[in-house]
Amino acid sequence: MTNQQLLLLVLLATALVFFIWERWRYDFVALAALVIAVMGGLVPSNEAFSGFGHPAVITVAAVLIISKGLSNAGAVEALTGYVKVATRSPSLHVAVLSTLGGIISTVMNNVGALALMMPVAIQTSIEAKRSPGVVLMPLAFGSILGGMVTLIGTPPNIIIANYRAEVTGQPFAMFDFTPVGGIVAIGGVMFVALVGWHLIPRARRTKNAPQDLFKIQEYVTEVKVPIGAKAIGKSLTELEAATEDSDVQVIGLIRGEQSIRGAAWRERIQEGDVLVLEAGPQGINKFVSSLGLELTGTQLQEEIAALEDQALTKKKDEEILLEAVVPPDRSWLVGRLAGTLKLRSRFGVVLLGVSRQGTPYRGRLKEFRFKAGDVLLLQGDKERIVEVMGLLGCLPLAERGIHLNKPGLAWWAGGLFGVSLVSSMMGIVELPIALTGAALGMVLLSIVPPREVYQSVDWPVLVLLGAMIPIGRALENSGLNTVLADALVNLTKGLSPVILLGVIMVLTMTLSDVMNNAATAVVMGPLSVAVAKNLGVHSDPFLMAVAIGASCAFLTPIGHQNNLLVMGPGGYRFGDYWRMGLPLELFIVAVAIPLLSVFWPLVPHTWP
Repeated sequence: MTNQQLLLLVLLATALVFFIWERWRYDFVALAALVIAVMGGLVPSNEAFSGFGHPAVITVAAVLIISKGLSNAGAVEALTGYVKVATRSPSLHVAVLSTLGGIISTVMNNVGALALMMPVAIQTSIEAKRSPGVVLMPLAFGSILGGMVTLIGTPPNIIIANYRAEVTGQPFAMFDFTPVGGIVAIGGVMFVALVGWHLIPRARRTKNAPQDLFKIQEYVTEVKVPIGAKAIGKSLTELEAATEDSDVQVIGLIRGEQSIRGAAWRERIQEGDVLVLEAGPQGINKFVSSLGLELTGTQLQEEIAALEDQALTKKKDEEILLEAVVPPDRSWLVGRLAGTLKLRSRFGVVLLGVSRQGTPYRGRLKEFRFKAGDVLLLQGDKERIVEVMGLLGCLPLAERGIHLNKPGLAWWAGGLFGVSLVSSMMGIVELPIALTGAALGMVLLSIVPPREVYQSVDWPVLVLLGAMIPIGRALENSGLNTVLADALVNLTKGLSPVILLGVIMVLTMTLSDVMNNAATAVVMGPLSVAVAKNLGVHSDPFLMAVAIGASCAFLTPIGHQNNLLVMGPGGYRFGDYWRMGLPLELFIVAVAIPLLSVFWPLVPHTWP
């Protein structure tokens, strides 16, 4: 092994460690690795940023924008109606949700497919009086499985297709993944529906429905403003500023028969007003004593009941409660303290509570630091709260009278998408150009407003791809992939190429369970081709094995964004995923390897 190969191996191993550790975001790790590779002479300086113009990067960005357009237009909304009539048994409920999630993710990015179906899953769980823990993990797994079926279903497929073009001169086509990926996806969904959901710990399957996630009466108290109180004449903002260390938020103001909510923070306090407070007991006591207020002695149960009803239905005054989940890599909330948001003063929206892994947070809300998968309870005006949710980069957890789709545009969105696919398959235009044209058409038709274009793109993934592609080329140009392939073949000397195919798939699955699947595909693509060259067989079955393995991140919540998205709403723990994920991955290996041997045979191939 040369010094250059050794340096590159150390760099890759270090990057993998940081990917798994997650102390820093994977896009920053990838950029740091790229800079080090350039400084170390592993990547030519004039090729350092060539990855950002790679067709795979452009294709992924276009697919994400199109996914947003299909979601906005309601093109797949009709499918979700079938779920509501299929909830009489848990297995049927799981089967229908997982199947629909898989179908949608064949033409949408699978994170977008989950975001679309998750509110439906939670709402139907509420109506069926069933724990969301029964259906959310199967839905996440189903949407991941569906991504295997087509070229655009998941970024690893796009990466592997474009890498094949570099190796053979011809990329994989849209439906080249379908014969194996389709059968694997169908079998996987059947496994999840018939066997898998039973393997979820019983404690998660019997957890209360999501409307009980936040017990509002445990947060809300009412206090009265008596004669001579220090609070009289002050605005609600001034009250909170004066008692900042009490961790109290005034979420409502009752004056006579009138309940003031959305604009309450602008009002001046008057004698006889009743303030609706959100805080823990210690915070309330300090707030009341410092301002000369009086506890009412009751919490006005009718008022609290009205607050709870708002979590599911639209109020006449357009005030609602909304639960939203913090997605990984797409929300700027991750790592921030709740006290720094200042949602009320900036947006007129109140953060009532937060929950992590199904457990409501009972400490000081201002000191809560957000992580991906956390669930937020927001209160505010219907239109404003939806806008703020988008600005925060959060996803709604249930249908609460909020419909974000644009009726009448579903046919336009579907038509643009269909034309782009057909034109690409007919060879009229290359796929990245066709998809970019469809995305641009959706923007021009206002299906995706310009302000949502950049919000819909998963920028960390694009940065990861742009930075890792030159490193992947260095892996090949330096000959390190050949060295590693020789070592792998020597370790399995005398075994059938089919066994090596399985080894490549299992190795890819293992990496994908602990690091981003796109990065896994970038690293494993060159290695799989090197193994094929060493064996003197065609590379297609090995590349397909990598594509399938990279999409099989079922053992941990960190392996795939979908797994992390359902962790909080489903009340799952880190160790819950392998219980269903490990049997599912073993099932996929057992099914996929024979299928690859049939549809992509290991035929002898002469390499230059």
